Amino acid sequence: YILFNDRHHLLPLIFQVIFSHVDYGPVFVQEPDDMIFPTDSEEKKVSLNCQARGNPTPTYRWLRNGTEIDIESDYRFSLIEGSLIISNPSEMKDSGQYQCLTTNTFGSILSREAVLQFAYLGNFSGRTRSAVSVREGQGVVLMCSPPLHSPGTLKIIYSWVFNEFPSFVAEDSRRFISQETGNLYISKVQTSDVGSYICLVKNTVTNARVLSPPTPLTLRNDGVMGEYEPKIEVHFPYTVTAARGTTVKMECFALGNPVPTISWRKVNGHNPSKARLRKSQAVLEIPNVQLEDSGMYECKAENSRGRNVFRGQLQVYTYPHWVEKLNDTQLDSGDQLRWECKATGKPRPTYRWLKNGAPLWPQNRIEMINGVLMIQSVNVSDAGMYQCLAENKYGTIYASAELKILASPPTFPLNQMKKTIIVTKGQEVVIECKPQASPKPTITWKKGDKVLRESKRITILPHGSLRILNASKSDEGRYLCQGVNVFGSAEIIASLSVKEPTRIELTPKKIELTVGESIVLSCKALHDSTMDVTFYWTLNGQPIDFEKEGGHFESIKQASSADLMIRNILLMHAGRYGCRVQTAADTVSDETELLVRGPPGPPGVVIVEEITDTTATLSWSPGADNHSPISLYNLQARSPFSLGWQTVKTVPDLISGDMESAMAVELNPWVEYEFRVVATNKIGTGDPSVPSRVIRTNEAVPKTPPANVSGRSGRRHELVIAWEPVSEEFQSGEGFGYIVAFRPNGTRGWKEKMVTSSDASKFIYRDESVPPLTPFEVKVGVYNNKGDGPFSPIVVICSAEGEPTAAPVDVKATSLSVSEILVAWKHIKESLGRPQGFEVGYWKDMQQEEAAEKIKTEGNESSILLTGLEGNTLYHLTVRAYNAAGYGPPSTAVHAATKKSPPSQAPGNIMWIQDGSHVSLGWEPVRPLANESDVMGYKVLFRQEGQSNSQVIETQKTSAVVLLPDVGVYIIEVCAVSEGGDGTASPQIRVPSFSGKVALISESVVIIAMLINSVIPYQK
Repeated sequence: YILFNDRHHLLPLIFQVIFSHVDYGPVFVQEPDDMIFPTDSEEKKVSLNCQARGNPTPTYRWLRNGTEIDIESDYRFSLIEGSLIISNPSEMKDSGQYQCLTTNTFGSILSREAVLQFAYLGNFSGRTRSAVSVREGQGVVLMCSPPLHSPGTLKIIYSWVFNEFPSFVAEDSRRFISQETGNLYISKVQTSDVGSYICLVKNTVTNARVLSPPTPLTLRNDGVMGEYEPKIEVHFPYTVTAARGTTVKMECFALGNPVPTISWRKVNGHNPSKARLRKSQAVLEIPNVQLEDSGMYECKAENSRGRNVFRGQLQVYTYPHWVEKLNDTQLDSGDQLRWECKATGKPRPTYRWLKNGAPLWPQNRIEMINGVLMIQSVNVSDAGMYQCLAENKYGTIYASAELKILASPPTFPLNQMKKTIIVTKGQEVVIECKPQASPKPTITWKKGDKVLRESKRITILPHGSLRILNASKSDEGRYLCQGVNVFGSAEIIASLSVKEPTRIELTPKKIELTVGESIVLSCKALHDSTMDVTFYWTLNGQPIDFEKEGGHFESIKQASSADLMIRNILLMHAGRYGCRVQTAADTVSDETELLVRGPPGPPGVVIVEEITDTTATLSWSPGADNHSPISLYNLQARSPFSLGWQTVKTVPDLISGDMESAMAVELNPWVEYEFRVVATNKIGTGDPSVPSRVIRTNEAVPKTPPANVSGRSGRRHELVIAWEPVSEEFQSGEGFGYIVAFRPNGTRGWKEKMVTSSDASKFIYRDESVPPLTPFEVKVGVYNNKGDGPFSPIVVICSAEGEPTAAPVDVKATSLSVSEILVAWKHIKESLGRPQGFEVGYWKDMQQEEAAEKIKTEGNESSILLTGLEGNTLYHLTVRAYNAAGYGPPSTAVHAATKKSPPSQAPGNIMWIQDGSHVSLGWEPVRPLANESDVMGYKVLFRQEGQSNSQVIETQKTSAVVLLPDVGVYIIEVCAVSEGGDGTASPQIRVPSFSGKVALISESVVIIAMLINSVIPYQK
């Protein structure tokens, strides 16, 4: 495999692969292009590219102005793969027309001409320019007189500097700079024009710029110039020539007083629509000029004193362009060559011919007329590379082709040598005999040793092959074909064997099966016993791929028969099954038809014929019945409110298989539906049709009232009515809303209120005259743009009892610790506005009440413990009751301050004495800081090592006795107790316990240890 990363390298590689084993003459891959070389270029090197393919590999030579360049004699020239490299090029030595000549053993071809030009821009002469003096109102022309430059005006840009750089002259209707001459034209001089003018010339190839010496412009003192008619000072040539597709620019500018107006027109026609006027209409620009733009153009300059006109002809030419090129040709010696090349162009091209890069002239056998080259009775000397040149005054194009002359004795390809042909009786036989030779050979045939005579049954075809019709045993034997021409002869031999024809039996001939069943097709061949047979199975003309058919097909082969097993048949397996038997002599085949019955295919597109608020009339086309008649159809619908597709009620109830339309009924109004149809036959139910387009049923008066109408808690004097909103599925149209009707129990007239939101689920009626818990009869109805729908059943609900009206009393706040305050209160029982709970608000002394934090209780609780408070801080607290209707009034604020922080100092200098299971402890008292709580006593905490729960002994002294009840090691700590809580604990003491057992020694063992912040190890 070859991977190409650069498309520019693709073409030569392809040619190399294709032509590496074929000999052929040179063909250009790349020809040299015109080049402009800047004389001030740092490169100092010119490269003219030329590349050709051919086999053998071509060599290269170069011509300058028609003369071959002697590359070896000038060190400045070198060749790199056909390209010409010129070092240190100079205009004097190297400008001109270059052509590449490439050659191999088959001939030579000449490239197109490439022009090498040199770009430069000379300097203005330093001579001082004379002042130009004119009257005010007079026209003036300031000459640029540019220095020598190359190339011409197309690559030069002119501009003028006024007084000093970079103040440039702005062109307008009064001032114009010609890009043809470089001159500055002022149609009417004003006092503001007085100054110094410098012409700036830029070469766009080299980007060089040069400035002229200044030309002073002054005003004369002998008066102002009077008005005069326009005088055209700048105009395009009488004949303008342009290549098709280029941009044409024609200049026209006039002097005059008043300043003339310039206008353009195409004589005897309209200005091209693409034409544009530039520089205050002084330049007519025609982009992408075409032949139809040719013609006479008129420029008119006009002012109040008169007018002046100039006319010139625009001629559009085209370069030659090939319509018909040459093709490589091979001819037998003695044949006639006729080559024709055709090209278009304006002016019409003429033709020249080259052979191997040199001009070809008419001779005895050679004739050239209008692009046609004819050579009579070609011979080997005519072989070579030919080129047709089509040229007009604007350019030349080249077409190349190779002429090969064939002259060889007869030879036969290897695949025709010593062939054995086997056929069956009655067949047509063609024994090939096509020798390669030039000129064409004479063919003779023999059977055995006798020359074969032609008959109605045996004929020699024009190209030399032998044809035998209706072959029989008598045609068996050895056949010889001989080809002869002036250069020699050759022959081939073929043996013909005639066999009995093969016959085939395929059973069964026609089968009908149901999806899921299986079948075996049997194919037997009756054939000549000397020949092997091969069996092939096809379905609808395509070979069966036994590996890719999912195990449905299996081929069972024997010597002269083959069975095809088809398991678990699907609908897709229906069709024509073919068995093809092939021997060395013939091929025979037969087919059987397999029909598969299955569930119906999907019906055709469902069309909504008519729509109402609750019905849709639908039609469809029947799908494939798959060889079992459709017995009935099922109509299904889907809406945004359904769980997938649902069967809908229809008229008629049962849609028989011969029907193609039905009506879906009991649909909901103003709901978007899709419909589909499913067909059923005796085999089963098929796939559904494609869904219909989405349609919306018509609007109707709503029929579904809200459900679960009930009352809700509210404020005093409010009647709160709630319900479950009606789903959009049952709103039946736009403009859906609710009608809330209510009346005090036992009264007759209903009061009705409209709720316009379809999502609403509550209505609040407020009346200061309505006492709390007044019973009302309530019902809620529905409506939309089509009208009013039904009301819900009447229910009785009561007006709200309202929020609590009394504030809690006897509110007390008790500080429990550094972070806890207990709040307690009492509530006066009310018949209305019963509380559901209480809310306690609390805030620091330095804060506003609005910043209060709040905590709620539920039920009838009358106290709450506030935790997480700051120590030694004064808090203000209020309590108020609440229920679903709102909050009651707050109590009068009470105050409480949290305790000071517990002491941070731990008990120190702990001493302990152990006597059996008793441990006597003593420590120094804790002295709290000023901002810490006073010490009220001490706690001794002790636990067995490995356990988490400690036992506590409280004392107001600085000593205690601890009983260690069980054997083991105990951990003991001591801390101070204060209003603010427990202080910092002492370091832990680890004490072993013997549970009062007598020691081995007679005297008691007394251990005294002193701990100052940590236990000091025992020392002897």
